[in-house]
Amino acid sequence: MTDSAATRWSVPWPAEPLPDHPAEPMNRRAGLTRTTLVVAVLVALSVVVIGTLHAGDNQSDPGRLLVGYAIAWALFAAGVWAVRKVPARAATFLVLAGSAAVALSGLAAPPRTSDDMYRYAWDGRVQAAGISPYAHPPAAPQLAHLRDEWLFPTRGACDGWGLRRTDSGACVRINRPTVPTIYPPVAEGWFFAVHTLSPPGTRHKPLQVGGAVLAFGTTVALLAVLRRRGDPQGAPARAALWGWCPAVPFEAVNNAHIDTLGVLLTVLALGTAAGARRGALLGAAIAVKLLPVLALPGALSGQRSARRIGSVAAAVLGAVALSYLPYVLASGTSVLGYLPGYLNEEGYEPGNVRRFALLRLILPDSAAGIAAVVLLALTALFVWWRGDPTRPWRGALLVTGTALLLFSPNYPWYSLLVIALAALDGRWEWLSVTLAGTVLYLAGRLLPGFPLQAWAYGAAALTVALGAFLRA
Repeated sequence: MTDSAATRWSVPWPAEPLPDHPAEPMNRRAGLTRTTLVVAVLVALSVVVIGTLHAGDNQSDPGRLLVGYAIAWALFAAGVWAVRKVPARAATFLVLAGSAAVALSGLAAPPRTSDDMYRYAWDGRVQAAGISPYAHPPAAPQLAHLRDEWLFPTRGACDGWGLRRTDSGACVRINRPTVPTIYPPVAEGWFFAVHTLSPPGTRHKPLQVGGAVLAFGTTVALLAVLRRRGDPQGAPARAALWGWCPAVPFEAVNNAHIDTLGVLLTVLALGTAAGARRGALLGAAIAVKLLPVLALPGALSGQRSARRIGSVAAAVLGAVALSYLPYVLASGTSVLGYLPGYLNEEGYEPGNVRRFALLRLILPDSAAGIAAVVLLALTALFVWWRGDPTRPWRGALLVTGTALLLFSPNYPWYSLLVIALAALDGRWEWLSVTLAGTVLYLAGRLLPGFPLQAWAYGAAALTVALGAFLRA
């Protein structure tokens, strides 16, 4: 071989890049480009959320809200995709900063799609006056001295968003003003705490700020749990599934849904605790909103020991009972408030929104409910018997997501727990359940007579099935 041929085919030594090799600056430039892209997406996402909140409400202009939601979800997907390529330390900072920015964007306007917050504010005010929130409905004359112009306006035509008249003719912002509250005691404790810490006359803003704190705290908890699992590189992108999800600024912050407190407690229960401590945290979550009870089979995944099962179950029951005790002493048997009646109606009666939309496609109405209960029970048993005890959130996600697919609720905030569990497990396909609820809630009045419920949740079920197939 000639010298020229040897020079042509030999590998230069050393093989590693020399100090002045361009590979390292190129990598830095690529990382900076990705980081800049993620920052741009997060800024755009925050701007879109703010613009959407100023576009109108779900009654006056649901179409414009849908467009804003769609753009926000597209930006969210792009941001999560891009942050996967950012180095772990920078990605963690971006997730935290982005979560704070997105949550703060939800503070830009009063509630736009749900008036539940006004009941929260009223329940806090009633408790601050030394009265049990389960004792009287808001319209009761016993509480007339607590009314103000914000929640009980006396001027105007009483025909704006969120306003309604009672049978006595009073104008009120609170939904279901003639029945007692439905919220469990830990939720009531949160309402009381927010009211106590709020300056006078601040109206809805303290509850929204509280929602932002809970949403950001959940992002921090998710990052801590995922890093503890030994996946520092993948943790930021998974946590972003919660921290940047558009449902968080819209439902957890702007509408300040109390479900977010239950989500945070559930994440802490499944990700940071075991045994009785896990049961106590999960019991507290259940005493915020009943939905976290669906995480119990996941919390018991793979457990065969009667002692361990009993420890978790006893702690759950003990936490719920202890939280109810002071209200039982104050209100007696009326402590359940309107909860039984709410579970009976649960928002499925108006229009074409009914329970078990997917099952009704193949089963008669009389059998759909029984089939849903049986399928959910079998799913829970499977998770308990075959679930991974090192990943309890995986079973919790399967049971909770299956329940929402079977019952097909009209309210997107019910799926906030699914978003957090999907972030823990990295199974993004379950976010389609949130999208289904959002589309159904906003677009139902735009498509009268169209079976939107079955189509929305059917598409979500197919997405989940496709995700499971691809992972398999």
